[in-house]
Amino acid sequence: MRKPKLADTIRLLRNPDPESSAQRLIVFTRYPEPGKTKSRLIPVLGPEGAADLHRLMAEHTLRKVRRFLADHHVSLRVRYDRGNEEAIREWLGADVYPVRQGKGDLGRRMDRAFTDSFGEGMRRVVLIGTDCPGIRPDHLARAFQVLERKDVVLGPAGDGGYYLIGLRQSAHELFEGVPWGTGEVLERTLYAAAARGSKVELLDRLDDVDRPEDIRIWDEEVAAQGLSGDPETVSIIIPAIDEADAIEATITGTLGIPSVKERIVVDGGSRDGTPERARACGAKVMDSVPRRSTQMNVGGQAAEGTILLFLHADTRLPPGFEHHVREVLDRPDTVAGAFRLGIDGPYPGLRAVERMANLRSICLGMPYGDQAVFLRAGRFRELGGFPEIPIMEDFVFMRQLRREGRIGIAPVAVATSGRRYGELGLWRTTLINQLMILGYLAGVSPERLARWYRTGLRGLVVN
Repeated sequence: MRKPKLADTIRLLRNPDPESSAQRLIVFTRYPEPGKTKSRLIPVLGPEGAADLHRLMAEHTLRKVRRFLADHHVSLRVRYDRGNEEAIREWLGADVYPVRQGKGDLGRRMDRAFTDSFGEGMRRVVLIGTDCPGIRPDHLARAFQVLERKDVVLGPAGDGGYYLIGLRQSAHELFEGVPWGTGEVLERTLYAAAARGSKVELLDRLDDVDRPEDIRIWDEEVAAQGLSGDPETVSIIIPAIDEADAIEATITGTLGIPSVKERIVVDGGSRDGTPERARACGAKVMDSVPRRSTQMNVGGQAAEGTILLFLHADTRLPPGFEHHVREVLDRPDTVAGAFRLGIDGPYPGLRAVERMANLRSICLGMPYGDQAVFLRAGRFRELGGFPEIPIMEDFVFMRQLRREGRIGIAPVAVATSGRRYGELGLWRTTLINQLMILGYLAGVSPERLARWYRTGLRGLVVN
């Protein structure tokens, strides 16, 4: 399991703005509108089938891109054709920063994308499409490395074009007079680069999916990567007891997302109308004994999604969370994940608590329940779910998962309620949480810890 480097940890904790990077990755794509997408595949797949294939390949490419971005300080732009900014964000995620390609042929639109990026202060810019299923994060990493010593980097495609182009400065000549869509694209581009004295390096040759005979390339990628024909679906499990004031905002923030299959609220005996409010928001409500570990297990066993996300009733997920979930779980050797911690509230010192929690999560691979833990359903059931103990269930479960592999932390934060810090004070709350952990590590049983909590630590749990 790869241990995070100190530099990576500091970068994640400071949460730097990727726009401060002098490197940019541009993804060229088109909104998957039937009849106007992948027209050469329509005779074989039909309008809807061609558009659906384009959608799947674009989502597949973005998953690779997010894996690359997780380890590299590179900003992202999605330059799109058709559709609108809202539709692109809803489709590909709130983190993609969509920009319309604009008018003109393919060459003019690519040239514009490079010119805009260099005009914004970028020093190395790489552009890819979404038609090459075989592209990998290491191809992207190598492209940026090449640009440290060469003027142009190209990824040759099997049809005579290219799937990637990278530049260190604008080069309008590379996009002028090129017969786009033919087998002469790469040759003409290399000729133009030589004419302007540019130093060029080629990456590995890969195949695009443009024509009916190319569909096998996608089928081979699906088989090789163990992909399904559709994206994985997420089941959100929310254990709750008397959370009527918070449950609506928590559920509402997950609505309108196609990959979220269901929202399951497992109620532990609320008397304030929590189940009714949850149902009104479209959630499925189940009953359970009032123990968080049991409630989460009840929801996890009943869930139909391929990914389970366990969400506290007073915690809100960030925009685009579903894309971050898949990106984290797609990383090598990763068995589970969680988000960075953000705490709502005006109490002094909360930012320090957040930093400590995120340092623990990143360095030790030990996020807690209020960071929205997620993992694939098969793994959850293989491990038997959360331990059926009255307290510390998330701490024990994360230790078990950590023995199985890596625990990934998404680069965005949830927003969890800071109410418990307001009830008893920031540092008292933090101290008691740490004492509970020390007690468990010293061999105190969860049952005794729970009794201590009920008698002397009312209102506080290690979350």
